[in-house]
Amino acid sequence: MKTAFVGKGGSGKTTLAALFSRHLAQRGSPLLAVDADINQHLAAALGAPEDEAVMLPALGDQLPAIKEYLRGTNPRISSAAAMVKTTPPGTGSRLITITGDNPIYDAAVREVGGVRLAVTGPFATEDLGVACYHSKVGAVELLLNHLVDGPGEYAVVDMTAGADSFASGLFTRFDATFLVCEPTVRSVGVYRQYVGYAREFGVRVHVVGNKVDDDSDVDFLREHVGDDLLTSFRRSAYVKAAERGVARPLAELEPANAAALDRLRTALDGCVQDWARYTAQAVEFHLRNAQAWGNAKTGEDLGAQIDPTFVLGPQALEPFGKEVRNVP
Repeated sequence: MKTAFVGKGGSGKTTLAALFSRHLAQRGSPLLAVDADINQHLAAALGAPEDEAVMLPALGDQLPAIKEYLRGTNPRISSAAAMVKTTPPGTGSRLITITGDNPIYDAAVREVGGVRLAVTGPFATEDLGVACYHSKVGAVELLLNHLVDGPGEYAVVDMTAGADSFASGLFTRFDATFLVCEPTVRSVGVYRQYVGYAREFGVRVHVVGNKVDDDSDVDFLREHVGDDLLTSFRRSAYVKAAERGVARPLAELEPANAAALDRLRTALDGCVQDWARYTAQAVEFHLRNAQAWGNAKTGEDLGAQIDPTFVLGPQALEPFGKEVRNVP
């Protein structure tokens, strides 16, 4: 299952993404966490010292190699340079799984706090005024477009804050999206903006209350988000420490907040994966990007990259056998 944590800047989405990732890892669940936020703090939230967090290899730096690997022998893709962030897989493309071995994971995935983590990389000084951060996040979109995950396997992505998530089709790449919402007017405003866009594409959104002090905070959230409110995290010494980069043992988490993590996992596990729809959405956003800028940038008709017979899903792994699925 694939999930994203989104919300207003400062809402605590990175803290909760880290807590949920640790919760899954402690249960022994196959897991890949990805920091796709312009503010790269997920590694620190998982317990990495700041000097180690900034030294993690960046997916954004591996983009040419990622494209070369994923295109495989797909005859519809003329070269790695012709691939864009939305290029969907087709016959001959290489697919990836949560835990399978591949050179992308070798280069850019490291274990942090017991969690397998990939980071997009920070917005570098040389990018200022000349580049868009979403070009780095494109590596994440390519990975998710080629990822086949099964029951009990998880990809957890910490997304950019607010409506920035809609700068690409990345927001459609998840089985469920957890929107972290404080009991404030500003945070509720971000919720309304987000669901206004997301519902148009059938994106499943669950609101997760955070920094809740008492029942009046829960009542405020339910008044404004209704049944979208899945659960809430109470303000606590444990969560406060986590927001300061101190990853205490999960056994110390307050029972109410531990129960909230269980509710997140139960909601995610209850999702039904619709691979045909997932593939169709990838194609839709690829065509949008091709017409908006991709064709002009590459000098090719990127619509020709679409394989009309291909549907991503477990059945698409069969031609690759054990190499991709990592079956002993």
